Amino acid sequence: MKHRAENHRSDRIGWLRAAVLGANDGIVSTASLVLGVAAAGADHRTLLLTSVSGLIAGAMSMAAGEFVSVHSQADTENADLARERAELKSDPAGEQRELAGIYVGRGLDRPLADQVAKQLMAHDAIGAHARDELGFSPTTAARPIQAALASAASFSVGAVLPIGVVLAVEPTNLIIWVSVTSLVFLAGLGAVSARAGGANMGKGAWRVAFWGAIAMAVTAGAGALFGAVA
Repeated sequence: MKHRAENHRSDRIGWLRAAVLGANDGIVSTASLVLGVAAAGADHRTLLLTSVSGLIAGAMSMAAGEFVSVHSQADTENADLARERAELKSDPAGEQRELAGIYVGRGLDRPLADQVAKQLMAHDAIGAHARDELGFSPTTAARPIQAALASAASFSVGAVLPIGVVLAVEPTNLIIWVSVTSLVFLAGLGAVSARAGGANMGKGAWRVAFWGAIAMAVTAGAGALFGAVA
């Protein structure tokens, strides 16, 4: 009988998280920046220069931030693996008992747990302990470069959307158009990311659009306040 392939989504966690975060931040940051500056009374050229500068700065910031944070995770994982290798070398019997105890806790009886632990350690001792003791998995392993590139690229894509509105719309209607279209973009992003992750699309769209609206409203309000004071 042919084994049916199962379509799991956990292998998308790393890049999906970085991509969604980057695109969401690109839309919200750039749209909020445009709305804040527009509410303060800036001219169209200033709005365009500000939004493009925000795209460049934001993409670089996202890439650097993701690389540093995910690299810290990778360093922690590598340190734990190094410690586990040392323990396997100094006390393999104790590590085998520890692994068997984990399997007993998951429901195996002691003789079977001992047998499973022995065979798995003979096949790949560090792999067995990394997976079952430390909870590491190839699908969730830290990949700093992948996360940095995904975040920078997705931020840029997200930021281009409100910038396109700035280019296409008359300055007199800019605030309304940027607000409405950005909420549409955010709702679409939430729905697509929820779909990719196997979650409810409506809830994903609502969650992303709601918090984006809050961010844009606060920034526009601050811009209007400072514009009136200036």
